[in-house]
Amino acid sequence: MRAPLRTLKGLFRGRSLVIGLPFFWLLLFFLFPFAIVFNISLSEMGTVRPNDLLSFKDGLATLTLKFTGYQFITQDALYFKTYLASIQYALVTTLLCLLIGYPFAYFMARAKPSVQPALLMLVMLPFWTSFLLRVYAWKGLLSPEGFVWEVVTGLGLDHMLVALGMVPAPGKLMNTPFSLVLGMVYTYLPFMILPLYSNLAKMDLRLLEAAQDLGATPWVAFWKITVPLSKAGIIAGSMLVFIPCIGEFVIPELLGGPETLMIGRVMWDEFFSNNDWPMASAVAIVMVLLILVPLAIFNKYQAEAQEAQK
Repeated sequence: MRAPLRTLKGLFRGRSLVIGLPFFWLLLFFLFPFAIVFNISLSEMGTVRPNDLLSFKDGLATLTLKFTGYQFITQDALYFKTYLASIQYALVTTLLCLLIGYPFAYFMARAKPSVQPALLMLVMLPFWTSFLLRVYAWKGLLSPEGFVWEVVTGLGLDHMLVALGMVPAPGKLMNTPFSLVLGMVYTYLPFMILPLYSNLAKMDLRLLEAAQDLGATPWVAFWKITVPLSKAGIIAGSMLVFIPCIGEFVIPELLGGPETLMIGRVMWDEFFSNNDWPMASAVAIVMVLLILVPLAIFNKYQAEAQEAQK
């Protein structure tokens, strides 16, 4: 009896280790920093750093919670506009990445096995260069006399962008919603392609052959079989693009302008310009709560997909 008991104990010990390590990682690198930021958001700013919530004086412990930051967020229209603008730009970027990335991922998944590694390398090639340098490169490309500026103005596309409200005037491409969205789509497009490719590459092509035998056209088979089976990849790619886009700071700072104020810039100003750590922390907490909603949706669909596979 001792040998089976030892095996059972070893099994539970190994299972606990496998389950416990991710939870410890989550606790250390997410919940603990989140608790620190939440603590700062409820404190009062001192001369150099936020004051402690719990103070001791003359043997008396005093807990001071300050909700002024959260109250100010609900009263000042600036924060509502920046949250809304961040969500709008993130949604537009996610949609454009999906429209561009899905055909590319589909082509990669259907390409010859000998070609797929090269295509995958091309997708990951931008990661070999500094993110900051790549964003800076767009400043030169979109500035007057830049290559992209010459192509857009030469084809008259800037007039169409004016009609869409993406640029204020013909020929002005930098520091506009157009330059902001273009920079974010370029930066986050690989995060959409890779999950889609991983999902489409594992799809059973016999299902498409069966649909063709039953008389379905390639377009009908694509919408009825390929798209539903790639739903998990679409959701994963969308979350990987949408979530970092909401809190993006570098791209709006370099390529955006006064009309493209996003919540990342507001947090930067509160932290470093106003030196108001509690207010900046409150803004960050609200942003995290906004991100948790799509994350919950993503986890729900992932759980449903795993149940369907069983």
